Formats: sequence, C-alpha cells, structure tokens
Amino acid sequence: MPSSRPAPADAPDFVARQALALLAHQRLCAEYGAPFLFFSDKDPLSELISALLSHRTKNADSHRAFQQLRATFPTWEDVRDAPTIDVQRALSACTWPEQKAPRIQEVLREISRRCGDENLPPCSLDFLAERPIAEARAWLESISGVGPKTSAATLLFSKLRLPAMPVDSHHHRVAQRLGLIGPKVGEGPAHALLAALLPPDWTAQQVYDHHEALMYHGQKCCYYHRPACQRCVMLDVCPVGQATVHPGS
Repeated sequence: MPSSRPAPADAPDFVARQALALLAHQRLCAEYGAPFLFFSDKDPLSELISALLSHRTKNADSHRAFQQLRATFPTWEDVRDAPTIDVQRALSACTWPEQKAPRIQEVLREISRRCGDENLPPCSLDFLAERPIAEARAWLESISGVGPKTSAATLLFSKLRLPAMPVDSHHHRVAQRLGLIGPKVGEGPAHALLAALLPPDWTAQQVYDHHEALMYHGQKCCYYHRPACQRCVMLDVCPVGQATVHPGS
C-alpha cells in the first residue's frame, strides 16, 4: 500500500518532483489565466456542508441542492433537527440525497456536541482560522464522513482563505500523469504528498491558483479518455504524454 508520508525534502526524487510541480504551476497558471477569482465566500460551516453535497455530484447540481436546502431551512439548526425525509427532499438535485441527508444531519449534531450542547445551534467554525492548518484539518477530519478533500475545501474555499490544498479527480489525474505522485496513490493520500511539493509560505491565492490550474488542465486537455497530448503545454516533461505521442520510442 503506497505511503502518504512525504519524502524527505533533500531526497533527489523529492527535489525533482518539487521542481516539476513548480514548473506545472507556472505553465498551467499562464495557460488558464491565473490568478483565479475565488468562486465562494461562504462561512466555513456552510462551505463544509456544500463540500459534502458535492461528493460525486456535478457542481451545478450540488449548488442547486445547497440553495434549495438553505431556502427550505433558514438555519443549520433547522436542518439538523428536521425530519430526515424533509432534508432528503430538499437535496433532491444532488446524487444520493438519501445518504447525504442523514450524513449532513449527523455532522451538524457532532459539531453541536463539540460546542458543548447538542441542543444549541451548530457553532461557527471561524475559530479554525486561529489554528495551524494541520490542526484545523485534523479537527475537521475527525468528524465522520469528512476526508482530506472536504477539510481542505472548507479551509481554502470559505471566507477563512487558509492555504490548504484540495485534490479533486482532475487535479489527481494530471499529477499522476506528470509523475508528481505514483500511479497507485489514491486521491486521499495524494493530498499530503502534493501539498508537500509546494512552498510552505505560499498564500491561499497561490494554493488556490495551483489547484484550479491543474483542475482546469484535467478538464480542458488532460482528459480521462484520449487526452489531447499533442497540444499540452506540459508535453515535454510528461512521461505519459511522451509515451502517447511517441509510442515505442
């Protein structure tokens, strides 16, 4: 099973992958027009719920489900305490509402318990801004159903704007094909490995640009099926692209 522990910073392979990650950042940010505007300005609790809704769901559908949820229930306390079937109906626009409705309610109950009283409204998560990123992510990921992608999205995409990098399927695919991570590293373990390649002093904007640039590349060029390697700006340093364009060489 592949390790998710980053290699020592002085390891030759690590240094090479770090240089490649920075080259990919430079080229892909130029290709897709960074800096990118943040798409969200939600409070962190709302961003957490939005991220949970987005699992295996198209962005437009999860956005519609989130909007309908907020229109149906004015507060997160209302969502937590409503009959589950009513929450499920409000989430009908997203995939698997019958699974996501009870999961979201349990997340809200867990956060309320951590605030000290499960009968009180779920607390604000703004306090996470005062914690080191690793600690803030660990706090979120200790909630059942919250993984590294969701914790990073909550910290980066919300108004907290903390430099935690999420890795979606497009970002993951591009990173694998470039050789930034191994071919058997899953999306979850990839978070620590790919974050370790970035300079530790990068701002939230730089981390966001990096994620968005690799994601856009996966959507617009490095397709899952039949990637457009001939027009890829990373072709000269991509082993998969070279093997596709020059097979057998």
